[in-house]
Amino acid sequence: MITYFEPKEPSVLARLTSRNRITLPKAVIAEFADSVYFDVKKENGRIVLTPVRLTRADPVRAKLSELGITEADVAGAVAWARRARESS
Repeated sequence: MITYFEPKEPSVLARLTSRNRITLPKAVIAEFADSVYFDVKKENGRIVLTPVRLTRADPVRAKLSELGITEADVAGAVAWARRARESS
């Protein structure tokens, strides 16, 4: 059974298209002009969008974590590389 939300204050509507897309109203999205990506969650029968900032380093951090490489490993590799360059 679907429970529908009844707002207590005036709001704007967004329509779900047949292609499963929602266009967010300008009045709502104006506060998030710098955001391109949003985390999407279902909470208590509602869809919650939270702005997310992705950095170029995020995929690298994810890969390092997947490989089990720690910050200490990276620091050691950098120290080794700098030492090797300085002695040349």
